Amino acid sequence: MAKAREIMTGGVECVGENESLEAAARKMKELDVGSLPICGEDDRLKGMLTDRDIVVKCLAEGGDPRSAKAGELAEGKPVTIGADDSIEEAIRTMQDHQVRRLPVIDGHKLVGVISQADIARNYPEDRVGELVAFISY
Repeated sequence: MAKAREIMTGGVECVGENESLEAAARKMKELDVGSLPICGEDDRLKGMLTDRDIVVKCLAEGGDPRSAKAGELAEGKPVTIGADDSIEEAIRTMQDHQVRRLPVIDGHKLVGVISQADIARNYPEDRVGELVAFISY
């Protein structure tokens, strides 16, 4: 079975932990994505930021996306997968943490993101429905 590095989306761009949520939203629009990894000044992953996070945790609570920082929405230790971990390990991790995207780490370096769609494209066709059910449960 394939490893995470073989099916991930590489060349992932981060939003800096000190960048505004407005800047993060612009970057999401430019890249046509709904989430971005949050990276610290030390180039380490601090979390993941979604467009929904910006709306629910900032805008809906009356926050100002021009002054709120991406790092303020990073919660706890990010859930990741190792670059050499199997697809099965990625599925287990997604299921255990109820996430649809996993940052892929090689050592301490962010090398990509693996999504539910990445797995589905590389999973046996007759088991894709099972995959979606596992992750979305």
